Amino acid sequence: MRIRHFLFLAVLAGCAEFPDLDRAISPSARAASYPQIAPLDGTLMPEPEETDAGLVALANRAAALRARAERLRGTPIE
Repeated sequence: MRIRHFLFLAVLAGCAEFPDLDRAISPSARAASYPQIAPLDGTLMPEPEETDAGLVALANRAAALRARAERLRGTPIE
């Protein structure tokens, strides 16, 4: 039954009329030069610095998640 649905959708998609994309681009846009590519050095955010407080917070969160996972392993599923 699923194969029939798939085949129906494939045939239906094959019957669709697609717009003529070649005429969608204007002649002035077709004659335009390629845009200049900007370097990414100034646009990317700098990497955050690792601080002791950040590492401690991350370690605490990891420990809390491990403890929660351990509690959930012991919970029976009904």
